[in-house]
Amino acid sequence: MTAHSRDSAPADRPPAVLVGVQLQGVSDESVDRSLNELERLAETLGLRVIGRVTQKRRGAGASTVLGRGKLMELAQYTGGPGFVPRYAPPGSRAEVDVKSVEDRDTADAEEDRDDAENAAERPKQAVTVLVDQDLRPTQMRNLEQATGVEVLDRSMVILSIFQRHARTREAKIQVEIARLLYMAPRLRQAGADTERQRGGVGGKGAGESALELGRRETRDRIAELRRNLVVVQREAATQRSRRTTSDTNSVALIGYTNAGKSRLMRALTDDPIYIADQLFATLDTTVRVLMPETRPRILISDTVGFIKDLPHDLVASFRSTLEEAKDADLHLHVLDASDPDVRNQYGVTRQVLADIGASDHPRLLILNKSDLLTNDQREALASDFPEAIIMSARAADDVTALHKHIQEFFERSMEEADFFVPYDRQARVGRLHESCRVVEERYDEDGAHVRVRAPESVLGRLRREFQS
Repeated sequence: MTAHSRDSAPADRPPAVLVGVQLQGVSDESVDRSLNELERLAETLGLRVIGRVTQKRRGAGASTVLGRGKLMELAQYTGGPGFVPRYAPPGSRAEVDVKSVEDRDTADAEEDRDDAENAAERPKQAVTVLVDQDLRPTQMRNLEQATGVEVLDRSMVILSIFQRHARTREAKIQVEIARLLYMAPRLRQAGADTERQRGGVGGKGAGESALELGRRETRDRIAELRRNLVVVQREAATQRSRRTTSDTNSVALIGYTNAGKSRLMRALTDDPIYIADQLFATLDTTVRVLMPETRPRILISDTVGFIKDLPHDLVASFRSTLEEAKDADLHLHVLDASDPDVRNQYGVTRQVLADIGASDHPRLLILNKSDLLTNDQREALASDFPEAIIMSARAADDVTALHKHIQEFFERSMEEADFFVPYDRQARVGRLHESCRVVEERYDEDGAHVRVRAPESVLGRLRREFQS
């Protein structure tokens, strides 16, 4: 595969170039899908992708990720030297040897540039390189030296987006913990040839290097953030507990990022929730009431989206946010039906749910964005996902039908019960209307006879309450 340019993003955005390694057994289509997703991540981060460099390799462990020729090709996008400069102490024999090697490398680099395709018309120099895999610290440093620009691996791109989109205190703390955990093993000193020591009288004795100090400060900061997070999560757990013990049912919207969950929630709840056609537009859990209201009320929660190779520390940090999905009575598993990679995205989401112990929850599978499908695509998806509801969150009739599906799900677990309310306790009639669906209500000389439908847990609480 060769590099190619892309100019669909706004021209005022900083330019970036993507790097992908195709390992043995991985198809061209899989590599393209993964790079397409990385490009969307780049656009969400505010970058404009101007090209890609990909290479087939046996493994992803090379010190520069790419081979020498592809490294030169990448450097043509960034203006870097295209090789990793070697270091030798000034005045040493090694310095002369290294200089001669670097001179040859520079000459070879210039020759390669002259012979490369499209050499007469290069795209604007990229200021960032995005690599579609996680990098070791040495690999990142070598790529930065060879390209002369900032290098971000896949995890760092995702973390940067999360950091930008976090709004609540909990989300900001969670992202900061994940970022520090990611950066801790990658800390290195500014100067490779010097090591500043601190401690000891008059500069003598063993002290802490700048690197050691940085790592200790990072550990202390992570510990502090975790203490703060415990307090915030305790408050969130209390709120969840109040919702689960109240006379309500709960539904969690889950799915791959940018599957249309927030738009669907807006349609189901008539609430002006923020929506955007970008990855991870929603990080903070939002809870709203299903509209038109039902009895008992049904609460809808929008959760953070999933993605392939989501950094482990990020999943761990957002575990409490994902508890909304774990505690819900019903999952609406939303897929972007128009995405060519929809089947793999379905598998990724199911795996994350399994990781948090929520894979066996009752669910409705939603194939969203059906307005973007052809008839053949719709038929293929209906065959692959026979249990799915194929719909569009933009279509009012589809949303009404989904509302009915949700209501019917909870109706199946409801039971009928009769309550008698004397006239001197008429406030209890309002309590029944608030907590249950009233089937029949009649009055005689003694009071109100009310037949209701509600979950057994709700009916049990009402019976105990009315006995007092």
